[in-house]
Amino acid sequence: MIRLLLVDDQSLVRQGLKAILSLEPDLEIVGMGENGEEAISILERFAIAQVETPQPDIVLMDLRMPVMNGTTATRIISQRFPNIKVLVLST
Repeated sequence: MIRLLLVDDQSLVRQGLKAILSLEPDLEIVGMGENGEEAISILERFAIAQVETPQPDIVLMDLRMPVMNGTTATRIISQRFPNIKVLVLST
């Protein structure tokens, strides 16, 4: 099972990706965020509760977002959570 965190500032995109990806039996959507700062916060909460809930394997990250963009968030995630991969998805 591959665990995914979806991060995009547009709710419609997040919900659409969740609907499509949830059809795949080997994927589990474990969280969604609307900017890079929120993504990092979500990952930190997973790190604290890792015994009960394992971290996501992959973050599906948009690049252009308010508050903290995907480029900055990806850099921080790569440093703080080296076992989590980031896949960039942008229009």
